[in-house]
Amino acid sequence: MDATAIEIMKTAFPYGQFTEVLDTVVIDVPEDKLHGTLARLRNYPDLDFSLLLDVTAVDYLHYPGHTGDRFAVVYTLRNWKKNRLLQVKSRVADPVKGVVSATDLWPAANWAEREVFDQYGINFKRHPDLRRILNHWQFQGHPLRKDFDIENRQICLESDSLEGPIKERLAQNGVDESTIKDINTEVMFLNLGPSHPATHGAIRILTALDGETILANVNEIGYLHRGFEKTAEQRTYNQIVPLTDRLNYCSSMLNNIAYVKAVESWMGIEITERAQFMRVVLSEFYRIQDHLVCLAANLVDMGGLTNYWYLYNEKEASYDFISRLTGARLTSSFTRIGGMYRDFYEGWEVDMENQLKDIEKGISDCLALVLQNRIVHERTQNCCAFPGETALAYGFTGPCLRASGVPFDLRKDAPYYNYEAFDFNIPVGTNGDIYDRMMVRFEEMFESMKIIRQAMKMIPGGPVFIDNKRIALPSKNEVYGNIEALASHFKLIFDGIQVPKGEWYDSFEAANGELGFHFVSDGSGQPYKCKVRPPCFYKMGGFHEMVEGEMVADAILNLGSINIIGGELDR
Repeated sequence: MDATAIEIMKTAFPYGQFTEVLDTVVIDVPEDKLHGTLARLRNYPDLDFSLLLDVTAVDYLHYPGHTGDRFAVVYTLRNWKKNRLLQVKSRVADPVKGVVSATDLWPAANWAEREVFDQYGINFKRHPDLRRILNHWQFQGHPLRKDFDIENRQICLESDSLEGPIKERLAQNGVDESTIKDINTEVMFLNLGPSHPATHGAIRILTALDGETILANVNEIGYLHRGFEKTAEQRTYNQIVPLTDRLNYCSSMLNNIAYVKAVESWMGIEITERAQFMRVVLSEFYRIQDHLVCLAANLVDMGGLTNYWYLYNEKEASYDFISRLTGARLTSSFTRIGGMYRDFYEGWEVDMENQLKDIEKGISDCLALVLQNRIVHERTQNCCAFPGETALAYGFTGPCLRASGVPFDLRKDAPYYNYEAFDFNIPVGTNGDIYDRMMVRFEEMFESMKIIRQAMKMIPGGPVFIDNKRIALPSKNEVYGNIEALASHFKLIFDGIQVPKGEWYDSFEAANGELGFHFVSDGSGQPYKCKVRPPCFYKMGGFHEMVEGEMVADAILNLGSINIIGGELDR
């Protein structure tokens, strides 16, 4: 962040303690000043942190050398216009008493603070709906506390009726029982999911209907919650790479790359030029894969099965190329901290170009059926529209934010891996409706292909891994014939890469938006804390506002257009 902005903030918040970590400014503020600080950051014109990226907490119970309050809450904010990244941190003296909620400033804080309450047991005063979100409603305890017994498995014996939340939402929308009786209308409550093909995964969408019009909606997630963040605390940094594959299995390697990039940033590791270009090529190829799945599923929800096959057939065919490179089709675990698992094979450029040509044809065939299709236009245009300011307030990033007219993309605004050297455009919509969300993804695929072809021409030779014995595994030949190499291999496998002590946040432009990782390191080979900032989570948090007033069938299309991936949503 530039020095002028930091000086403005120091003047505005004289009580804060400022530190700079990577490209993030961290303000440590007293508990009673937290809400006021957040309000000024949100509303002060020279600051304008309109995008709440994430909220999390840290339990310092076993953190070496820590004194003072056990818990802290951390709000991660972004000024997208000037790409300023900021974290506001506050110690929590009493988790039962908690802190004041920021839901009056950003609607995105609703679900984010619920997650902190669920996982850490920190209360948020004045929160409108503070209840569990990832763990089931009968769960006892808070799993991300350091003294939680992870063997304490708990079964949900009865489903949550959600009667209270749906009635509260009806009241907020001006519908109550007396109104219903006066207009002689009977409200019907309908569950979509969690076991329903229309939800594309285990999500429960509870709607209150007047005919086919949605009067109110509340959503229940967590059916695929596997405890990614708790599991990560028990793994070495490289052992977490396969876990990231499962976050978004439609674009698994994007998660791999985002994760290792975050660790490398903190350690000051500069990977080789060839490894950087490999990551760009594969990131954009997987971005295309993700968009192909999203659009194919969205169109089949609309009844367009032919479109589905035009797109999905090309994704399926491209897995042959992926498996030749990585040895796996879906979850490859192909990256490593410090580089890549191995280099491209001989002749990969020809195979890649053939795949791109086939994908171009599939997209073109699909668009020939869509662009002038009256049914598609009537089903998608001006449907479930989300203005840019509302999308920002709910924490939207990626294609869904750009579809709402906000031209923010980390590849352009905070470039990494030489993205500034590539010639590509950022597609932007105007209405933020289903049509815009679809068309932005179509255009992004063409832009990704442009980047890949440029990178294929520019990619240099050389190694794909850094030469650092503290990070890189020695070759097998060395391990089998040299005792020092054998010892180094043993230490790296069993103890892991030793990451310096500290806390940091780093992010990446994934297919669905900003995929971030908030780490706390105690200096060992395992993260003390590893928190994922999932783009899906915040889009689903705004789903209810997108569909209320629309038809049931529109809600299904809207769910497909925001591209919810259960593994990333629930972690």
